[in-house]
Amino acid sequence: MSFGRLERRDPGAPMSEINMTPLIDVMLVLLVIFMIAAPLMSSGLQLDLPKAEAAQALERTEQPLQLSLDAQGRLLWNQDVLNLPQLRARLLQLAQAQPEAEVQLAIDQAVPYGRVAELLDALQAAKLNRLAFVTATAASAPR
Repeated sequence: MSFGRLERRDPGAPMSEINMTPLIDVMLVLLVIFMIAAPLMSSGLQLDLPKAEAAQALERTEQPLQLSLDAQGRLLWNQDVLNLPQLRARLLQLAQAQPEAEVQLAIDQAVPYGRVAELLDALQAAKLNRLAFVTATAASAPR
């Protein structure tokens, strides 16, 4: 009794067909990776701010930093008027002293978005990411 293959092939003949299974596996993995990565790449700076009616006051253990942008475009650190380079220097000092410092942003509605983006860029450069946007409640908003 001999055990062997049922088909007889010349052992010296090269394999002439291409195995497509590994190629298909790799292509499907790449497709899944791109499907997951594509939405992440297109999202830039998106802010989904809560509505003022749903906002709740939080208990504070430390006094947060208040940054304000008024309608004229002036930047205020608590009550001190600063320009952007001064702000960047102060934010770096704050980040070194208090890495988990909270920053409250009070921004007038008339301020252009480009100015807000500069402020957010300065905060991100200093690695300060605990931000809160100050809003007026529906009862206290001017009519």
